[in-house]
Amino acid sequence: MLLKLMNNLKLTLLVLIGLLLSNCQGQTDEATNSNIFGKALNSQNSVAAAALPELLGPKDSVAVKVAGEVLDVCQAKGCWMDVKLKDNNVMKVRFKDYGFFVPKDIAGKTVVMHGMAYKEMISVADQRHYAQDAGKSEAEIKAITQPQNSITFVADGVLVQ
Repeated sequence: MLLKLMNNLKLTLLVLIGLLLSNCQGQTDEATNSNIFGKALNSQNSVAAAALPELLGPKDSVAVKVAGEVLDVCQAKGCWMDVKLKDNNVMKVRFKDYGFFVPKDIAGKTVVMHGMAYKEMISVADQRHYAQDAGKSEAEIKAITQPQNSITFVADGVLVQ
């Protein structure tokens, strides 16, 4: 009787493990097959990220669809990315209401994003936090000592091309 009960428990456990693994595999495949995160969008009528400084001009913010190259992504969970602007400047991109993340392996790819571009002063604490998320060394993190004027972007949708 005890032997039969143990065999049934083993079988039940194996079935549960199989279901869990197949469910995780299905979620992974679904996530990697999709190239749109957040709000659905396409690449039509997008502005090059390099043009954002001129587009902003004297304004503090502008709603826009932007295309640019991803330089870095948060390696903790994909909760931000850096996109190349002109003259080796970088734009920090975050996601509206922390509502979605992007894959951590998209550095070097082109993305199209819809949302708001802002002129912003990034504090030392925030810069250090981003550096830590990016996996920078302790020395690189401690070398950040000044706030930085920057263009930031809050995306409500991202298309990875």
